[in-house]
Amino acid sequence: MANKILNIGIALLFSFTIYAQDYKKVDATVKAYPHSFRTLDKLASRIDKDFTREDEKARAIFTWIATNISYDLNALGTTKKRSGFSYSSESELIAKQKQFQEDMAYITLRSKKGVCQGYATLYAVIAEKVGLETEVVPGTAKSYPAHIGRYPNISDHAWNVVKINGEWKLLDVTWGAGSVIGSTKKFEFDFNDSYFFSSPKEFFLKHYPEDEKWLLLKATKEEFAALPLYYRNYFREGYEVVAPTKGILTTGQGVISFIMKHLKVTDRIGYVLAKDNSFNEIKPVFNNDIAKFQIPLDRNSVGVLTIYVNGESIVSYRIDKG
Repeated sequence: MANKILNIGIALLFSFTIYAQDYKKVDATVKAYPHSFRTLDKLASRIDKDFTREDEKARAIFTWIATNISYDLNALGTTKKRSGFSYSSESELIAKQKQFQEDMAYITLRSKKGVCQGYATLYAVIAEKVGLETEVVPGTAKSYPAHIGRYPNISDHAWNVVKINGEWKLLDVTWGAGSVIGSTKKFEFDFNDSYFFSSPKEFFLKHYPEDEKWLLLKATKEEFAALPLYYRNYFREGYEVVAPTKGILTTGQGVISFIMKHLKVTDRIGYVLAKDNSFNEIKPVFNNDIAKFQIPLDRNSVGVLTIYVNGESIVSYRIDKG
């Protein structure tokens, strides 16, 4: 009996390992696809032909869009009027909404650029064509230090949920594609699959949906507003901030104690305070992969405090007068 249980455990572990590694095969296959397709159906047919598992199809769509569609910088920060249409029945409304989505997805596919709505709509349309149930989820993103403490009362972002084997999964293909960097606002492709099938707990750190059912966990607007700002590399590298988890700190605290998980003793850790904008290196105390360190605050330490690991921004806090 013990041997049977052991064998089952090994089989499950083996199948999980193969399952996890399959995404490398999916990515390699998709990255060999053409960089453009003339129609939505051609892209969907290619994916449908190459993959049978629901999660593989979901991954293939994510990878192709994230590695081929660039962010439309000309539309960054602009406000477009919403298109409207008339209808005389529920069926006509559904048909026109579907056509509107198809048109947006097609424009994104052919132009090879878009903003979050275009990315999410293209994902949803292709997913539906390959037999996946999916939704475009509008909501609020926590993207800049100014968003720390901001309530999610406006929609400025869009992402997707997709049903895999009866369970809803979260993904953000816009942020999976890359980021807009530098004072020139240049978009750079930087494939980041930490935004694919993120756990609800991690996804919540940067996303708050209009319809709270798409949180896929119990959380509040107050909790979202209170969060620090986490950056791309925080998720990519699998770091975890144990403390502090509130995004607003005060000068009255004097010294801030930090605890971070999943770091290596060889990692270069430091911080920048907005008041002097200079990099200050930290020598943490390590206990396995847990790093503990302190940052002193004086009465003038007001503004933004950003923690860096190996030269990459990881998390930012807002410092208020205490």
